[in-house]
Amino acid sequence: MKNFKTFYLLLLFILLFNLNFTYAQKTDTGNWFIYFGNHAINKKWNWHNEVQYRSYNLAGDTQQLLLRTGIGYNLTDNNNNLLLGYAYINSKNYAADSDDKINSDENRIYQQFITRQNFGRVYIQHRYRVEERFLKDNFKIRFRYFLALNVPLNNRTMQDKTFYISAYNEIFLNGDSPVFDRDRVYGALGYVVNKNFKIEAGFMRQIQEKSGRNQFQIAIYNNIPFSNAK
Repeated sequence: MKNFKTFYLLLLFILLFNLNFTYAQKTDTGNWFIYFGNHAINKKWNWHNEVQYRSYNLAGDTQQLLLRTGIGYNLTDNNNNLLLGYAYINSKNYAADSDDKINSDENRIYQQFITRQNFGRVYIQHRYRVEERFLKDNFKIRFRYFLALNVPLNNRTMQDKTFYISAYNEIFLNGDSPVFDRDRVYGALGYVVNKNFKIEAGFMRQIQEKSGRNQFQIAIYNNIPFSNAK
């Protein structure tokens, strides 16, 4: 309980810092609130669900709402997961040199493969994803590679009541020109509440071809299996 309270104090500090930083001046720093759910249906099948609220500042100035879901299948015991999914994205981007926003909707179908490894205290995840993007009057294909690691701090494994360091890098490549779409670099402090629930607070730098943006992130991970999962 003491460790959990410490983590919530850290979250409060990040929120207060972000609030002060955001309203003190106009910056390229926003905030993402993320919920990840990954629920076992049985030993082989799982259901993924995800909600991301992205804001240009602490909250309220909406940049994007992303809803993602999918059904996955484990090729081996609790690992090597193939998944087919769908995503809906509503974006509110500022027009150039204006305070006006342009509203746009996107529908995606995606396929991905996730494999996990661990070497001592280091837990590694590789994710390979292909996206078919249906935009207004346009269709695009994009490829993504995600490399993440978690390192527990106060325990040797990612067990209950464990603080951990989280980091990832994800690169996005388009199927047409320009090939480079973006790259995301992330670092965070996380806390494992129990085997089915953890929380992270961190910072991400997103680099695009002609611009970049900073994002504070708060993420909740919920892996509670269905009652009939064995």
